Amino acid sequence: MCSHFESVKERQVLKDHFRLGNVPEGGKWDMWPGYLGPFIRRHKFVDVGDDAVPEREALLGSFGLIPHWATDTKIARQTYNARSETVAVKPSYRDAWKKAHHCIIPADAFYEPDWRSGKAIPTRISRVDGEPMGIAGLWSWWKSPKGDVQHSYTMLTINANEHPLMKQFHKPTDEKRMVVILPEDRYDEWLSATPETSSDFLCLYPADAMKCEAFHAGHQSLF
Repeated sequence: MCSHFESVKERQVLKDHFRLGNVPEGGKWDMWPGYLGPFIRRHKFVDVGDDAVPEREALLGSFGLIPHWATDTKIARQTYNARSETVAVKPSYRDAWKKAHHCIIPADAFYEPDWRSGKAIPTRISRVDGEPMGIAGLWSWWKSPKGDVQHSYTMLTINANEHPLMKQFHKPTDEKRMVVILPEDRYDEWLSATPETSSDFLCLYPADAMKCEAFHAGHQSLF
C-alpha cells in the first residue's frame, strides 16, 4: 500500500504532461496522508458544449478520501488507498465508485519498503523514462460544519503477487500490492469511464517501464 509519494514538482511539467489549462496554487510536493496535493478530474463543465472548456481540470485535495458523511478530516489517515477488490462495497469508497468519480493523481514517484535485507529500506519507484505517473484514483468532496468544501482523493490498488518488481516490497508475509498506473493514452478514457467499465482499467503496469532507487542513510542506489 502506498502512503508516501512525490507529486509532480515542476508546474510546467504538470501542465504539459497532463494537458491542463490550470494548475492550483499551494499544496505539498512530498505527500503523506492528510496532506493537500493536486489531483486531476474531468472538467465539470466539459459537456456544456463550450470549446473553451478543457477536458481536464486540476484541483487541490487531501491525500486520503473524506466521504461526505465523515464528521472530520481525520479519516484521511486511513483512506489513502482503496483496494480494487472491495472498493465497490466499502463505506468510505462505494459512493465515489458508484458515481464514477474517477481522478488521476500526478506523481513523480512513490515509495514502498523493501524488506529483503530484513529491514525496511524506503525505496523510490518511478518511470524509467523520467515522465510523470498518472495514478488512478477516486475523488470526493466533504463539507465541514462551518460550510467549507474540502476535496479529497484515494489511490486504487491491485494485487501484485506476480509482478516481477512490486512483489519484492513489503514484508514476506504480507500480500503484495501496487497502485494502478494508467497508460497515458487512456487518461481521458479513465476519467469518463462508467462504473460498469471501471474495473477494465485496474491493470498491472509493466515492470520494465519502472525503476527503483533504494534510499539508505546518506546515499541511494539503483537496482
